Amino acid sequence: MQHHSIKEIAALLKDKKTLSEAERQHLEEDQRKGVKSLLDTWERKRAKEKALETQYERMLAFEEQLYTKGYSLVAGMDEAGRGPLAGPVVAAAVIIDPKQPIIGVNDSKQLTKKLRRELLTEIKAKALGIGVGMASAQEIDEVNIYQATILAMKRAVEALTPVPHYLLVDAMTVPVHIPQHAITKGDARSVSIASASIVAKETRDALMDDLAVRYPGYGFEDHHGYGTAEHLQAIKTLGPCSEHRMSFSPLRRED
Repeated sequence: MQHHSIKEIAALLKDKKTLSEAERQHLEEDQRKGVKSLLDTWERKRAKEKALETQYERMLAFEEQLYTKGYSLVAGMDEAGRGPLAGPVVAAAVIIDPKQPIIGVNDSKQLTKKLRRELLTEIKAKALGIGVGMASAQEIDEVNIYQATILAMKRAVEALTPVPHYLLVDAMTVPVHIPQHAITKGDARSVSIASASIVAKETRDALMDDLAVRYPGYGFEDHHGYGTAEHLQAIKTLGPCSEHRMSFSPLRRED
């Protein structure tokens, strides 16, 4: 590689997953600072990729145990939006394809918006099935947020095609006749649940962006319904809208 320009070496390294002993030796012996910088950058990138691959393999353990028991269609489930003062609670169910890894999936709260969107595109392209369900602010007020979350999850399962053989759920039980297992902090421990957390989060954020157009002035496009200082001030100024959860403090009127 010593006869290549730095630009040519950068192009060669761009999509390389591994280096042969000869290639590495040539790069290490090259005295140009630009080449050493390229090699250092490549090694850091590859180390990060390997860490994500290891993380994926670790998070696939729950699914693999079920595959060995004959449950070939395993759906992970999670929700988004239990805490906000406005908007629906959204649940998602995702059946991953073990033959098509989605490297980098994790609890949606641990990911940047840019990365969540990239992973959402990949999940949609690779998943065997995706189901989304939600419960409105009015339903939350009627039955409470816990029961509304269960309702949203039930709807997500009912919207899922194909019908899953088994459910992995983030710390909840869904009232459907499908075998299931509730996993505490499952969005950080299961690939399927993590995928569902990304779908639920991004779906809800998009819904809140739409509500921001319908109900201007509340800043839904920024805080997505959470009780920020900006949101609380908007409620004081404008009063609540039909998307606010009137059973939540400080909206709830005490008798």
